[in-house]
Amino acid sequence: MLTETLAQIKQGVHELLLEEELIHKLKKNIPLRIKAGFDPTAPDLHLGHTVLLNKLRQFQQLGHKILFLIGDFTGMIGDPTGKNITRQPLTIEQVAENAKTYQEQIYKILDPETTEICFNSHWMSKMQASDMIQLAAKHTVARMLERDDFHKRYTNGQPIAIHEFLYPLIQGYDSVVLKSDVELGGTDQKFNLLVGRELQKQDGQEPQVVLMMPILEGLDGVQKMSKSLGNYISIHESPNEIFGKLMSISDELMWRYIDLLSFKTITEIQQWKQSVVEGKNPRDVKVEFAQEIVERFHSRSAAVHAYEEFVARFKQGELPEDLAEMTVSTDGNPIAIANLLKEAGLTASTSESMRMIKQGAVKIDGEKVADAHLQISAGTNHIYQVGKRRFARIFIQ
Repeated sequence: MLTETLAQIKQGVHELLLEEELIHKLKKNIPLRIKAGFDPTAPDLHLGHTVLLNKLRQFQQLGHKILFLIGDFTGMIGDPTGKNITRQPLTIEQVAENAKTYQEQIYKILDPETTEICFNSHWMSKMQASDMIQLAAKHTVARMLERDDFHKRYTNGQPIAIHEFLYPLIQGYDSVVLKSDVELGGTDQKFNLLVGRELQKQDGQEPQVVLMMPILEGLDGVQKMSKSLGNYISIHESPNEIFGKLMSISDELMWRYIDLLSFKTITEIQQWKQSVVEGKNPRDVKVEFAQEIVERFHSRSAAVHAYEEFVARFKQGELPEDLAEMTVSTDGNPIAIANLLKEAGLTASTSESMRMIKQGAVKIDGEKVADAHLQISAGTNHIYQVGKRRFARIFIQ
């Protein structure tokens, strides 16, 4: 039983520190306190965010309690993780608005009965200056400069504001206050998560286990999913949008998405993979997976309808089995549709591209392109069609 539970917990995990400590905690056979912190820096969640939420849900199903921490206090500092410049803090009003939106979204995945929403302002705003000084005394500048982004900025002579050192300290202190047994975070949060362990030890607590989840790539399969890069799938998008975007990902990337996003069991996912090895079209697996995701954020009927709409747009036999896939590099800049079609070899020239658009013979994901001057953003991944026989899935970087 313990072996099976541990296998479930480790599914899709990038790194677990320390496994023997987690086994020790699980053997107590009491509900563990599972913490995950979210800075309300943006109001909407995309599928990349749900990687962590899915793992929290899995812990819930195993009988543990979720501490969903909204960092409304740390949000006003700004997480410096991965930043080469000092990040602008959010205002109190921005934090409050974004936090409200988070609360409305998480219960699409988490069970409210075993989820406790916490705000670290509840304890941090009560701290006196002397309390903050005592907290700061628990960590050294040398240790802070071991952190990769701080080290690079210090070495390059770039400024590091004093308040940025407070961020990992406060995140760690949150673990002390909440008495967390396990803290989840992305692979870019390792330093912060380990600070929590250290502060718990100093407080006489049994240190939390650190569980790091991978950062999900966006639709381009290269850069992490991000709204700013335009390679994301929002959980608020329409059923047709979610379904269509998931169907556009490459067959290779599909398995990455399934491993990190599907609620199927390890055995069921392995059966999917084996069926493809035995000759099943990966597109059929992708359809099942896309319907699962649409149903999660909308409904079963919406998932069925999205599939029917997709089939209506791409009639059976219209898309070639050996659909060409290619990447066009634009150095992160938008590219005109006419230039893109020429670059991809779907037209012989930009003038032919323009002519085909005007004739209504160019489609993106089954939708006719009406604007001959349309700009396509970098970070996107779509199926382009010119006429009846020229197709390509194009990733733009």
